[in-house]
Amino acid sequence: MEENNFISITSLLCEPSRAKILWNLLDGRAYTAGELALASDLSATSVSNHLTKLLKGKILKVSVQGRHRYYSFANSDVAYAVESLANLANEHPLSTQPKISGIKYCRTCYDHLAGYVGVTLTEALENQGYLKKSGIVYDVTVKGWEWFSNLNISEKDFFKSRRSLTRQCLDWSERRSHLAGHLGAVFLQTMLQNGWFKKVEFSRELIITSKGRHSLYTLLGINFQ
Repeated sequence: MEENNFISITSLLCEPSRAKILWNLLDGRAYTAGELALASDLSATSVSNHLTKLLKGKILKVSVQGRHRYYSFANSDVAYAVESLANLANEHPLSTQPKISGIKYCRTCYDHLAGYVGVTLTEALENQGYLKKSGIVYDVTVKGWEWFSNLNISEKDFFKSRRSLTRQCLDWSERRSHLAGHLGAVFLQTMLQNGWFKKVEFSRELIITSKGRHSLYTLLGINFQ
């Protein structure tokens, strides 16, 4: 039974056209079938057929607003699986690349921060003793919660959450982990609201603002160029 389920799920994820659709959903937003067809370079009929299969396999979910149907990942675990598969596609280690830019430098991974900036920020939180690796998650230390409180992020805000507080998400471009989970999502949203990052239209790429560079240097000693 488990083997059959595994084969069924992997066939859904790894078919080329569906893989394009899933890749384009990694920015964490919901899209219409038409938008996914355009982004994935597929016909409307083809996208419709693939979306039906992904919905049936509980890979995606759909929300209806008026005349529009918006598709997104069924849950965060699906996003983590897609991001993890990208690690297999990234054959060349970072050290062979002369320059990091675009989505490899800074991007969203579903709803949290990823890329060189995401990994560097997470490791800075570890080095300061605010996060500590524990299995596949991060433990937030007492002084870690004190640090997050400076951003109005409180431990009590997560008490009733069904989602994992933290998760180590292996970054496909860096081959090191960045902070995911509910805390990672809230952390990124807070930084966006504070104007530390801004989104690039029609892309997962994020740009660090001058305010963000100054704040991250002040709070964590990170000097992003």
